[in-house]
Amino acid sequence: MSNQNNSQMPEVNFSTFIMSLASSALMHLGEVPNPETRELEKNEMLAAHTIDLLNMLEDKFNNGLTTEEAQLFKDVLYEVRMKYVVKN
Repeated sequence: MSNQNNSQMPEVNFSTFIMSLASSALMHLGEVPNPETRELEKNEMLAAHTIDLLNMLEDKFNNGLTTEEAQLFKDVLYEVRMKYVVKN
């Protein structure tokens, strides 16, 4: 799926996804300003959640998805793609 305003969004690839999560964690730790408010904001719960997401991704890449996780992923992706097609 492509965004029709590709010029405003970074390319969708694994590196930009990981960097986005890392930037989010740093923002929630108060290390970098929120890009919308330009203020340093601290939310340790969201920082921990984002770090947990990165840990989970590392685990899944190292150990793989279960059969149920793979099917869920396939089903969810199909559903959101179809809804995107209907809306556009």
